[in-house]
Amino acid sequence: MSTATAPTPPPVDLFRWPDLRPVRGAASLLRTVVARRLFEYAAARVDVRVARPDGSVTGPQGDAAPLMRLHRPEQLFARVGRSGLIGFGESYMAGDWDAPDLAGLLTRFAAQLPTLVPEPWQRLRRVAIPARPSSERNTPANARNHIGQHYDLSNELFALFLDETMSYSGALFEEDTTADGVPGATATVSRPVAPPSWSQLAAAQRRKTDRLLDLAGVDRETRLLEIGSGWGELAIRAAERGASVLTVTLSEQQQALTRERVAAAGQGDRVRVELRDYRDVRGEFDAIVSVEMIEAVGHQYWRTYFEALDRLLAPGGRVALQAITMPHDRMLATRNTYTWVHKYIFPGGFLPSTEAIRESAGRHTALRVVDRRRLGGHYAETLRLWDERFTGRREEVAALGFDEVFRRMWHFYLEYSRAGFASGYLDVQQVLLERDGDR
Repeated sequence: MSTATAPTPPPVDLFRWPDLRPVRGAASLLRTVVARRLFEYAAARVDVRVARPDGSVTGPQGDAAPLMRLHRPEQLFARVGRSGLIGFGESYMAGDWDAPDLAGLLTRFAAQLPTLVPEPWQRLRRVAIPARPSSERNTPANARNHIGQHYDLSNELFALFLDETMSYSGALFEEDTTADGVPGATATVSRPVAPPSWSQLAAAQRRKTDRLLDLAGVDRETRLLEIGSGWGELAIRAAERGASVLTVTLSEQQQALTRERVAAAGQGDRVRVELRDYRDVRGEFDAIVSVEMIEAVGHQYWRTYFEALDRLLAPGGRVALQAITMPHDRMLATRNTYTWVHKYIFPGGFLPSTEAIRESAGRHTALRVVDRRRLGGHYAETLRLWDERFTGRREEVAALGFDEVFRRMWHFYLEYSRAGFASGYLDVQQVLLERDGDR
C-alpha cells in the first residue's frame, strides 16, 4: 500500500475558515511533539491502522482495524497541539487526514475516550484544552443566535439528507427491548432488530414521535406545548390526534417551513408556531414535549429550564423529553471544555447526564423522572442513514453554495456523532416526568 502522494487538499476560503490556515512557527513545536506522542499512544491502544505519506503502515495486520491515512501529519499534530480535539476535527476539514471508514475509526477512539490520555497528563487538561468562552452562555439573546447559526443554515440543506418527515432527531426502528440491568434503575434499553434501510426511516421517525406523544398522554382534549419545533412533524401528528398545540422555536427558517407544513396538513386551526424562547412562554398545558432541545439549554440554565416546565404544566400533566445524554463523570469533567462541536456545529450546547436531569428537576421543582427508554443504538443507525444520504448528494449540497470544507465538516459531524452512539459513549433517552403528588 502506497500513500506517498497526498491528495490535493480542499480549497480553503480563509475568510470563511480562518482557523484552517496552516500552523507555522517554532512557538508550537513543543505542543506538536506532545500531540504526536499522545496520538501514537492513543492509536496503539484503540487498534487502528495508521498509514503515513512514506507508505508505511503501523497497527494490526489485515483489514479488520479501521485505517487512518495521514497526508500531512505535521499539520495534524500541530493543530492538535494548538487546540486539542478541536484541531483534530479542523485537520480533517483541511484535508490533513482521512479515513475510508470514518465512523469505524472514530468509534474505536470514542469507545476508549476517557483513557486515551495517560492519567498524569490529564491533570494538565485546564492548561492544554481551550475553555468555553463566556460569550457562549445561553442568555436569551445568545440562544437565538446559537440556534440560528445551525438551524437557519438552509431548509433546503436539511431536506437533502432528512426523510420526508423532516425529523432531525434519533428515530425508533423496529426494536428489541431489555431491562436496563442497573439495580434500581427505571429504564428499558431498546435496540434495532436489524440494520435499517433508508426506506424505513420515515416510519421510524413517526414511531418515535408517536411514542413520545403516548408518553405525554396526548389525545383530542390535550393542550400541548412543544419546546423546539423542529420542522413541524410532532405538532402535526399531535394535531391529528385532536390536540391544541403551541410549538415554539428560535429558528426563523424552521418557523416558516413549519407553518407551511402545518397548513398543508390542514391543521392550521389547531397549531400555533411562534418564534419564542422557552423562558418567555406563558399559559398552562396538559402536556409538554421537547425533542432533543435540552442539549441547547446549557448547564447554567438547567434550573431555569425545569422551573419553566414545572410552571407551565397543568395539575396532573406530563412532560416527555427526548434527550441526548452522556456519562455523568464525563459530563462533570467536560462541562467547561470548548469542543469542535461547539465551535463549528452547536455553539452553546451541552449534553446532560441522566443524573443531571434527575437532580436538576428534583432539586428545583416537583417534577420526577418516572420512566426512561434508552435508544442509543437507534440513533447510530439514524446517523448512518443521514450521512449516506448527505454524502450521496454532494453535488446538490454544492449547488446550494456550501463549499468542500463545509461538506467535509458536515460529514465529520455526522460520523463523529454516530461514533458516540455506536461506542456507547453517548445515549439518547425518552424520559417521562410527572409532578410529585399527581400520580
